[in-house]
Amino acid sequence: MHVAISFVVLVASAAALAALARRFGVSEPLVLTVAGVAASYLPFVPEIHPDPEIILLGLLPPLLYTAALRTSLVDFRANAGTTLLLSVGLVLFSTFAVAVVVWSLLPVPFAVAVALGAVVAPPDAVAATAVARRIGMPRRIVTILEAESLFNDATALVALRTAIAATAGTLSVWQAGGDFVLAAVGGAVVGIVVAYLLAMLRRRLTDPVLDTTLSFLAPFVAYLPAEGIHASGVIAVVTCGMILGHNAQAWQSAASRTAERINWRTIQFILESVVFVVIGLQMRAILEGAWSSGLNHRTLLLSAVAVLAVTMLARPLWVFPWTLLPRRLGMVDKVPLSYPVVVSWAGMRGVVTLAAVLLLPEDTPQLPVLKLLALVVVAGTLLVQGGSLPWLVRLLRLRGPSRAEDALQKANLLQQATAAGLAALDAQITPDTSPIVVATLRDRVTWKTNAAWERLGRAESELVTPTAEYRRLRLEMLRAERATVLSVRDSGAVDYEILRHVMAQLDLEESMIERFDEEEEERVEPLAVPLDDRSCAHLRAAPLVRDSTGCDTCAECVAEGLVWVHLRMCLSCGHVACCDSSPGNHATKHYASSGHPVMRSVEPGEAWRWCYVDELLG
Repeated sequence: MHVAISFVVLVASAAALAALARRFGVSEPLVLTVAGVAASYLPFVPEIHPDPEIILLGLLPPLLYTAALRTSLVDFRANAGTTLLLSVGLVLFSTFAVAVVVWSLLPVPFAVAVALGAVVAPPDAVAATAVARRIGMPRRIVTILEAESLFNDATALVALRTAIAATAGTLSVWQAGGDFVLAAVGGAVVGIVVAYLLAMLRRRLTDPVLDTTLSFLAPFVAYLPAEGIHASGVIAVVTCGMILGHNAQAWQSAASRTAERINWRTIQFILESVVFVVIGLQMRAILEGAWSSGLNHRTLLLSAVAVLAVTMLARPLWVFPWTLLPRRLGMVDKVPLSYPVVVSWAGMRGVVTLAAVLLLPEDTPQLPVLKLLALVVVAGTLLVQGGSLPWLVRLLRLRGPSRAEDALQKANLLQQATAAGLAALDAQITPDTSPIVVATLRDRVTWKTNAAWERLGRAESELVTPTAEYRRLRLEMLRAERATVLSVRDSGAVDYEILRHVMAQLDLEESMIERFDEEEEERVEPLAVPLDDRSCAHLRAAPLVRDSTGCDTCAECVAEGLVWVHLRMCLSCGHVACCDSSPGNHATKHYASSGHPVMRSVEPGEAWRWCYVDELLG
């Protein structure tokens, strides 16, 4: 009972603190960790000594799996080279950089120093994505950070196990290289096999409950066999999750996808919140253990500061040469210099470092000190880098994905999908088809598209749109319908099984409408200005159309071998370039080089213009 109560209090406290951090726009990992440190000094809070196997098996696989489900396989392939440099090259570079410092400052063998370097080397997926989601970094940076953090854990854990084996003198250089190749290749193979085996089962499951249960098992079914053959369970989980997420639309029903998404979001929130509180709760015990280890206190403090500094500096020392040299040689697209600045500073540590340091054998020299150094790196990077990253992003004037651009893409994609659906409807109409049924179907499929386009032309002063009025009235109808159903339920006149199915239908429709409303409320700023463009002199001065240099291609994308998403036309010179969501981002680059303020869409059905100077849509 005592353990159960402690667990409930831990989860409830973590959830409350995370909710509070979200409410005030503060970094969740930082708040949770600091709260854990403060709680560790309260007399009634018991010491927590987590089992490393529980963390590695119980926390790491589900956290990695839920992140992998949301990771785009297409984006990962496009950034595979960068991901490899960060998740393998940077982790090994950081490992040996820290090892040299630890070996020079502490009385430990070099293999033990390498083990600590492997412990603190991998940035944490949870910390990186939590900060990225909150501050709205450019999508390309977020993609790189997420892809890196999914695979760097595997490199660090393999390096750690190699170092532990080396301390016992049972490992050669060739064996270390072979173990690394086995871990990477074996983990990927296991992940692919497990993903397609689960897909065979998933295609035969129509019950969302059974499908979600299978989804809960997936990370462990991938992790355990990989670890059993001494491959990387981390790579197996990530590979399996990315394949299943990429093919979810083909392998799962809509109800199963919805249930899986909601359940995994809940699990992710609970595990992320608990992890950082646990990190903070261990600080007091580890600090006291290191302080009484017999090591000179001055050396202890110097080692903590030095390891934290080297861990943070190793990242920019690796990132900038690999970014700037190819740029100078013209080998890659010249991304803004601010991108590697942010990537090199987004190196917060977390759950993997917490679990990995506990894997060190009990007879490891200076073990209490090594644990303290690992905790200092976690807390220090969360405090220094996690706390200052939002400020750095604002200083560099980086912006997240354009909400106007996203809304335009959404409207355009929905219009294409609706057109395909209406074409399929026309093909199925027969002389016996009821015109009322056809009209109803047409109204339903066009409702979503109309709602998306209405958002683009809406200003704060405009009247309520037809779609918004539809939602309001339909919600009132659903409330009345539910009240009647509940009245019948309370009277006992109808079997509860029938009532349950009816209420489920009402809940499904209401949840769809409310989810749409939530997306609207998340965007507190208007996406558009009134169509007379009175608030922007550049939009007033720019023509509505002009002759272009080529309406159907982006010359820069053609030259660089890229594929664009949408095309924009400069209303000053007629230059056509790709949008912000395209890999080349050439429309924005044209504005940066020419200073021409206004561009317009040249996509069919779009008549909007965008002012780069005032950041207004007209």
